[in-house]
Amino acid sequence: MWRNTRRGWGIVSIVLHWVSAVAIVGLFALGWWMTDLGYYDSWYNLAPWWHRSIGMLLFAATLLRLTWRAASTSPALPGARFERLAAELGHLGLYVLLVAVLVSGYLISTADGRGISVFDWFEVPALVSDLPRQATLAGTVHWYLALALIGLAIVHMMAAFKHHVIDRHDVLVRMISPRISRKP
Repeated sequence: MWRNTRRGWGIVSIVLHWVSAVAIVGLFALGWWMTDLGYYDSWYNLAPWWHRSIGMLLFAATLLRLTWRAASTSPALPGARFERLAAELGHLGLYVLLVAVLVSGYLISTADGRGISVFDWFEVPALVSDLPRQATLAGTVHWYLALALIGLAIVHMMAAFKHHVIDRHDVLVRMISPRISRKP
């Protein structure tokens, strides 16, 4: 099942979800770790290069994911009206925070007018640069929004487990396999 249906997520949505989840957690861990690197550390230049490269690929995947989601059906959400509203707002919050974190990261990296090399495969040009204190302000925004994104992602994960373990809904199972879905 490539496409989403009212009963379950398709393989495209599932792959984009899990690739994004792994990238977000990995980028957060790498970003936190690299802030303590000293100038003479062997990873001082390499860690930010990896962080920026993966971040730009995640940005592309996020744009693809948002386009796919807008063009596709979404499975029906289980639960009471309040839970469905909370789920919709939570997903919207995750997308808004993710895009804002990615944009602020881009603004940090392009503040000096240079583009971002993505694993030396291609370069993302610097479209916005030389704003007053661009790197500093974008860096502060990037850090706090990344913390908020990880916090909301933890809430998202806990909600999925709650639906799976307590409510016995198939929300988590639907995001693991496109074939496994109980009737709503």
